[in-house]
Amino acid sequence: MNEPASTPEPTTRRDLAVEWLLGRINYERVRHVPYGERQLKLDRMRQFVTALGSPDTAAPIVHIAGTKGKGSTAAMIAAMLTAAGYRVGVFSSPHLERLEERFAINGVPIPGETLADLVDQLRPMVDEFDRRAASTDDDEGLTFFDITTALALVYFAQQQCDAMVLEVGLGGRLDSTNVCLPAVSVITSISLDHTRQLGNTLASIAGEKAGIIKSGVPVVSGVVLDEPREVIAEVAREHGCRLIQCGEQFHYQYHGQCFDYLVDGAPLLTDVELSLAGVHQTANAAVALATIDELVKQGWHVPEQPRRAALANLQLAGRIELIAAKPLVVIDTAHNEASARALAGTLLDRREQPRTLIVACSRDKDVAAIARELLPAFERVLVTEYLSNPRTVPHEELRQVFGELATEQHTLELLETPTQAWQRALEVTPPEGLVAIAGSFFLAAELRPLVREQLLAGERSTIE
Repeated sequence: MNEPASTPEPTTRRDLAVEWLLGRINYERVRHVPYGERQLKLDRMRQFVTALGSPDTAAPIVHIAGTKGKGSTAAMIAAMLTAAGYRVGVFSSPHLERLEERFAINGVPIPGETLADLVDQLRPMVDEFDRRAASTDDDEGLTFFDITTALALVYFAQQQCDAMVLEVGLGGRLDSTNVCLPAVSVITSISLDHTRQLGNTLASIAGEKAGIIKSGVPVVSGVVLDEPREVIAEVAREHGCRLIQCGEQFHYQYHGQCFDYLVDGAPLLTDVELSLAGVHQTANAAVALATIDELVKQGWHVPEQPRRAALANLQLAGRIELIAAKPLVVIDTAHNEASARALAGTLLDRREQPRTLIVACSRDKDVAAIARELLPAFERVLVTEYLSNPRTVPHEELRQVFGELATEQHTLELLETPTQAWQRALEVTPPEGLVAIAGSFFLAAELRPLVREQLLAGERSTIE
């Protein structure tokens, strides 16, 4: 998905496998993402996984949904389990630079040759399902996300993982990952995003996310807003699930780069160091710790020291990622109102001045809301559009949105490509300043390899 539009002709088995996968029906690469039972058929996915030998039953699963924070929370849960000695597979989406990132065991992406082997293994079954779909007018066949989800399950099963952490792609109820029966279900947060698909109220979005809740399976929730919180609580009650909620069964207290984690009002861990910046990451860490607590109740052994070490040392690409120091360069995948607010709040706590924003957004986002949240944290805004996906907002249109909300303190410039925007940012931002790249996962994916290559090769020091 995020591999450059100018990718050369595939020559290796790995490249051919990726080309085949990306050639499937891929709702990550369309202007308007459909969301309905015609396109997203869980019965079809269940049949596919069963035909592959039910790899979803090979190890206990942590299933994670949420508007934001699910990728970070998945990484934290996996890191704590890994630090405790378990072998943990994580299926995440989208990827930043290479497809292999979506399938990682103990933090290591799948090797390209192994990916090719698995595609060869799955293709005959996919072909069979395609033949069935061709004879059924209302069936579009297995999608890119169906196949990659199944590929992850097969890979983790073959590699004898002790646990699988599965991140929902979109929504929850109709997501390909929702064929699993997890050991614990996790909902990180609820805010307005993908409203065309999931509904334009927090309650309707919560209902779709709560679709991952299964009968009798414990639910950990980081949702704090009343409207979606009540929906999740009601669904949990209907399914006879024990609900572990932030603000009730567990809490956190944030103080800088450390936080306290409380259970039933009493401190369980104090002064926990967190490598990921921002109070929103502390909220994610609290949800991850509550999930680990639930697994411990089910017989897992995850002592305090591995928990602390994992949270202190975790590195996560594209989540307020500090790439360089002079100027400070930050890459973040913030792509909705809530994540933009979290990024801006974190950057406003820093001393670097002046501040430059490189921004591009997707059509299915509330661009005005993103602009309102980001603009107060910057003086100069470089508006562009990413090249790897047709969902991008044209830069002229994006410039108009930001221009309507900008004030006299802002300087807005229009750059046709992300590369041009990056070069301009280097020209106008002094060493004591800050450059942030945000607005879309796709923008972060396009610029991150370029930025890292230029800065690591130059004299500007990186931040460890």
